Amino acid sequence: MSERLLEVDGVSKQYRLGMIGGGTLHGDLTSWFARIRGKEDPNTKIGMEHYGPNETFWALRDVSFTVDRGDALAITGRNGAGKSTILKLISRITAPTEGEIRIRGKVASLLEIGTGFHKELSGRDNIYLNGAILGMNRAETNSKIKQIIEFSEIEQFIDTPVKRYSSGMYVKLAFAVAAHLDPEVMICDEVLAVGDLTFQQKCLQKMSDIAREGRAVLYVSHNMRTVSQLCNRGLYLEKGRLAYDGTVEHAIELYGGSGERSVQQDLSDAPRPRNRGITMRMLDLHFMNTQTLEYSMDSSMEFRLKCVAHIDEPHLRIRLILKSSISTPVAMTQTEPFEVKADETFERAIRLPLDGLAPGEYVMKLSLNSATPRGGSNYYDTIQEVSRFIIVDDPAVNAGFLWSERVWGNFRLKPLEFID
Repeated sequence: MSERLLEVDGVSKQYRLGMIGGGTLHGDLTSWFARIRGKEDPNTKIGMEHYGPNETFWALRDVSFTVDRGDALAITGRNGAGKSTILKLISRITAPTEGEIRIRGKVASLLEIGTGFHKELSGRDNIYLNGAILGMNRAETNSKIKQIIEFSEIEQFIDTPVKRYSSGMYVKLAFAVAAHLDPEVMICDEVLAVGDLTFQQKCLQKMSDIAREGRAVLYVSHNMRTVSQLCNRGLYLEKGRLAYDGTVEHAIELYGGSGERSVQQDLSDAPRPRNRGITMRMLDLHFMNTQTLEYSMDSSMEFRLKCVAHIDEPHLRIRLILKSSISTPVAMTQTEPFEVKADETFERAIRLPLDGLAPGEYVMKLSLNSATPRGGSNYYDTIQEVSRFIIVDDPAVNAGFLWSERVWGNFRLKPLEFID
């Protein structure tokens, strides 16, 4: 049985809204005097909403989950869902209003750029400072400082005051310290987005190694590609409540709005990029050979698209782009060109073969366009997310094993052949 490193038990966090202190005694007195007279606060910035002294906000409500050794846990959710709040509670930056958090072992947190750094100290001095904050003595930090400096890739500037570092250098040093001081639980909140792509991959590999070594990682990011790459389990928070605890694939689908699937869709008022849908517009989409938008492997999708044109176009195409559940483009296809006349309402029935697509959830993007003389495209209408559909795994088709889209990708290549 796995050893439990973290227990979050019925945790809630309440904040009081409004301003606590105006910065000066004069400012506080003028604000107080305006309130008791029922006047507008003269110190409130233009456009800022004023909250009364007793108004509160629940950032988290009754959240419970556990983390075991070896877990790489993604915490997903839209802005304001409570992701950063739960990480701050686990890091003991603030205390829960209700509930209890039990931690076994050291926690290393990387929540903001330069957290715990003293700007006047050099990078080397800040390594020792952070080590002390995390409970390491000088001898333990000495044994790891060479690895930390090498990993951070800033050896040339390690004795320079960190106030002169760029944001990327801050992140590199902060992550290197947090990752090498042997935390039982490592927490990372979005900050890797500042580093360059090569360093991001290096950090993700390091966090993956930490989980494999029997420790635990808690990771928050809006980059679902890195979430999918790193994590083996996912939470989904919605308006401060835990809505899902399970596979990282389904947590990503919930974050992306999975479940919005209908065989008949009115597209006339669907969101569009600016200046699209004016000269031509997609009106209606009907899927003909399904009731659930779930397809078996190597089957075909059939749908009928209804549109209206307000201009003549002799070479119109219907373009379809498939994206994965984390919005990564997978493939593109389009119809042969056909002619439409001004003020014509037209329909086209279309078949999309699904041969070779891996099991999983996909997003459809549709466009009406025509080719330009220089090989580009004129886009008349575009809908970024028309519909979602699922291809159901079938080991009988799939060489006898279950497919993991996260590991093996979106396309199933043909079996390798022996050459005589």
